[in-house]
Amino acid sequence: MKEIKNPFWHAVAEYGTITISIWIMVVGIYFFKFPNHFAFGGITGFSTVVSEMTQWSASDFTSIMNMALLVLGFIFLGRSFGLKTVYATVVMSVSLSVLERIYPMTHPLTTEPLLELIFAIFLPAIGTAILFNIGASSGGTDIIAMIMKKHTSMNIGTVLMLVDVASVLASFFIFDAETGLFSTIGLAAKSLVIDDVIENINLCKCFNIICDNPDPICDYIIHTLNRSATVYHAEGAFSHHDKTVIMTTMKRSQALKLRNYIRKVEPTAFMLISNSSEIVGKGFLTS
Repeated sequence: MKEIKNPFWHAVAEYGTITISIWIMVVGIYFFKFPNHFAFGGITGFSTVVSEMTQWSASDFTSIMNMALLVLGFIFLGRSFGLKTVYATVVMSVSLSVLERIYPMTHPLTTEPLLELIFAIFLPAIGTAILFNIGASSGGTDIIAMIMKKHTSMNIGTVLMLVDVASVLASFFIFDAETGLFSTIGLAAKSLVIDDVIENINLCKCFNIICDNPDPICDYIIHTLNRSATVYHAEGAFSHHDKTVIMTTMKRSQALKLRNYIRKVEPTAFMLISNSSEIVGKGFLTS
């Protein structure tokens, strides 16, 4: 997310991003995950199993569990309980409940479970990755993790994985082997997709530009792209000519403009362009 200095508009942009992220997740959960009984992904995965055993709707069970976990969060975490997580949890619960009533799902959208599994994995993963990237979460088992982190020394990742594995194993017995196998694939792919989406969101281009005339390039970087650069002098190993090396890092859209500009003003410049998804320093939000 582009940094906004005004606190009000920064909050509007942040909570707008949270809302959109939750809606992306809700579409994947309600339209693809619940109708196919895919039992992976924390509370929503466990709710598919409980729904089949109790005849409760998966949406209502998810909403009830999310609200119950919110109460536990306030009890055990107090003021350290994140407002963003509270907002995201409420938006998800309300959205699922509203969809349950205005568009009941009695069967899957298609007859292709593998196609629906892809959407059930990718849509929630994209929404979750965006939330993680701005320091928020969708609640659910994340609240359990926050409580355990504060009050116990248990390995949080292991416990959360056990919750997921338990719901997936239950799907083999409650539903059938096919649903269980699809849920197993979903569980394996979920974390990989989330990590990959986060990496792509934060992806930046790192430039090492070896050139003869650095002034127009540095001027373009500073005044047109509003970035900065580090300049140092070097010597060609073969020719022993003096060279200037410009080192800079920027977002992908800016990188394309810089690359095209350098090709125009100094076609003989040597550019080494690499990817990085973790930039620490002023001007970048990753850490």
